[in-house]
Amino acid sequence: MGCAVSKKDRVRSVLADPVALASETIFTVSEVEALLNLYKKLSCSISKDGLIQKEELLLALFKNHKKENLFADRIFSLFDAKQNGQIDFEEFIRALSIFHPRTPESEKIANAFKLYDLRHTGYIEREELKEMVMALLEESDIHLSDDVVEAIVDKTFKETDAKGDGRIDQEEWREYAAKYPTLLRNMTLPHLMDVNLAFPSFVLGTGAEDSEFTDY
Repeated sequence: MGCAVSKKDRVRSVLADPVALASETIFTVSEVEALLNLYKKLSCSISKDGLIQKEELLLALFKNHKKENLFADRIFSLFDAKQNGQIDFEEFIRALSIFHPRTPESEKIANAFKLYDLRHTGYIEREELKEMVMALLEESDIHLSDDVVEAIVDKTFKETDAKGDGRIDQEEWREYAAKYPTLLRNMTLPHLMDVNLAFPSFVLGTGAEDSEFTDY
């Protein structure tokens, strides 16, 4: 059973040009069309308005639409390119393209930087890094003492801030990500390799338990 949406919502959220989207993302036309079915299901899972709201994305990603977590918020922000609190089909496809296994690593690194740049300054400061580390540990249900968390943040920030100016720029971030590829594990959804099949559970695992953040 489908959900009832207005004509305006259908035009805005569904009737995007699959050919144009395929030409500008990693997906083929047939994959874009296949993902339309997933989009329709997600956009009607709670609010039934034909657009994906934050609660609906969190339900799909984390199986919990009431989850309060900075990591979840940052993922939603990455999808919500227009920053209007909802995701249309074009935004959905463009964001999923970032998470495709075949998407170039450089693009994943750039978008991972955006996740950590909480204040949108073009730099990652120590407090921002700490907030994201804590959110990732919480998402993975890993509980560490405050001292251990501070040690992780200090070590990571010192190693990443190669210029020693108290902030991490995009060049330093690229160099750090090249040394620690597990940092990008959050940026890949393996199921996207074959979206023409019946799409399985759409879950984004943090992989924090295997990352450099827990090597203590």
